[in-house]
Amino acid sequence: MLAAAMGVEGDLVQLRFARGCRCFAAWRGPEVIAYGWLSEGPEWIGELELEIRPGPGEAYLWNCVTLPAQRRAGLFRALLVHVARECSREGLSRLWLGGLGDEPASKALPEAGFAPVLDFELERLPEVRRLTINPSEGADPALISAGLSDLGLSLGTFIRPPRSRRH
Repeated sequence: MLAAAMGVEGDLVQLRFARGCRCFAAWRGPEVIAYGWLSEGPEWIGELELEIRPGPGEAYLWNCVTLPAQRRAGLFRALLVHVARECSREGLSRLWLGGLGDEPASKALPEAGFAPVLDFELERLPEVRRLTINPSEGADPALISAGLSDLGLSLGTFIRPPRSRRH
């Protein structure tokens, strides 16, 4: 069912489980209608073309999708709240996730208790990528430091070749 919900990425389900990723899903009857993947180990952030390596007691929530016919029903927010509670119950102290500011679903992030830490801007040029990282307004300096550490980066602008991974 999950592979069907994931469409063209459905063939990645077993590979993700094999490397220790977990999937949280919302179901309506026998069908998966929303899902998100959770990793405590290194994971690729496709939108930024870089890898995150959550520290001890941390995890990264990624590839959260609500199927088109189910959108605008609060499923993403419910998924965020559920995953955060489950991670807390398991003793994880920090849950990272990324949001695209122009996506309607990004309104769910503060509603679910998440606050911005780092702001990213990625400019895709034909031969290079320009990535700029700034602290989010009002972000806790300790969280900024932890986020940068997990990404292996610092604040500023970086020029690098394009990178991609199917994960």
